[in-house]
Amino acid sequence: MMVKPIRTLLGFAAAMVAVMPVAAQISDGEIYTVTQSRDVPRVSLGGTVIPYKEVTMSAQIPGRVKYIGGIEGDRFKEGELLVALDDSELLANRNSALAQLGSAEAQLRNAGVQFNRELWSPKSKSAMGGMGMPNLFDQMFSRPMEDFTGTRDRGVERGADIYSSQVQIAQARNAMAQAQAQIQAIDAKLRDAKSVAPFYGVIMKKFVEVGDTMQPGMPLLKFSDIEFLQIAVDVPARLRPGLTEGAYLQAELDVGGQIVPVRVAQIFPMADAQRHTVRVKFDLPQGVSSPGMYAKVLVPDFTASAREHPIIPTSAIRYNGSLPGVYVVDEEGEPELRLIREGERMPNGFTSVLSGLRAGERILENPPRNVASGWSGGARDENSR
Repeated sequence: MMVKPIRTLLGFAAAMVAVMPVAAQISDGEIYTVTQSRDVPRVSLGGTVIPYKEVTMSAQIPGRVKYIGGIEGDRFKEGELLVALDDSELLANRNSALAQLGSAEAQLRNAGVQFNRELWSPKSKSAMGGMGMPNLFDQMFSRPMEDFTGTRDRGVERGADIYSSQVQIAQARNAMAQAQAQIQAIDAKLRDAKSVAPFYGVIMKKFVEVGDTMQPGMPLLKFSDIEFLQIAVDVPARLRPGLTEGAYLQAELDVGGQIVPVRVAQIFPMADAQRHTVRVKFDLPQGVSSPGMYAKVLVPDFTASAREHPIIPTSAIRYNGSLPGVYVVDEEGEPELRLIREGERMPNGFTSVLSGLRAGERILENPPRNVASGWSGGARDENSR
């Protein structure tokens, strides 16, 4: 059988690879020449991740909480009910106002009928009563004599009666308008008794439970739109000229140390009088963080002089515990592990080096696992001084 010879050959090949010089295992494609970069110094400023939109709903009327739509973290669409207060008293007042409106409508109809009666059959010309000759004598002699002698003016009396009927119509209309206004006011309070979602969002915090008695102004819950998030940072006034709305910067998230791009969304027009800082909000990419998290934004400092430092691929950095290092290839092609001091990580896969390297040196871009050597003190350059 040939199994044993094959295994022997495989073991011999592995042994040959193990004893081969490391330089022979390194191809030219894995070597990267360190380059120099010149950029504006940036200052790392801490901020807090906040929702793009957030509202605190408060009670507008006194009452008892009878309904809460959910708990912290529950999502709601725009227009869905979040909190409702007891509205039994308001409904009773509305029924009373509806009854007053019905009475006012009846008074208006009655005033209209009385006006038409006075217009076509005036009271001032109606007979006092009686039949036959007394009534006829009164119509033909008594009333004309009263008008002739000035003891009574039937025209003035008829005008007064018509005016009185018109006043009754106006009063009935005013009573209707007053009842309708009361109904509108009660309807507004009924709307205030219910808090609905103003947009698609999440309950962030509850301040009440079912059964709590509320007074106007007391908070009910905090509702936020967490689909879009921002970082709120208090930027020193001296760094304000380096920021423009719409510009893109870099931010480092507290969880995982992830580097993400952020956009300047809003710059507040006025600085804080006590701290002399300007409030700036940065838009975050979706799904990278949560509200309340800590984040750092790298803000350019144009008041400081520009710095030059080497940049290398991030894949070239290897860690021994917490100490970063790179494999520098010497003139003989042998790799040497050298201690460096990391700078800023860039979104394009590169990292700046504050000390330990200088431009022109060659390093392994992606060192294999079998590369090993002792630590080196590092090259002396201007960055290491």
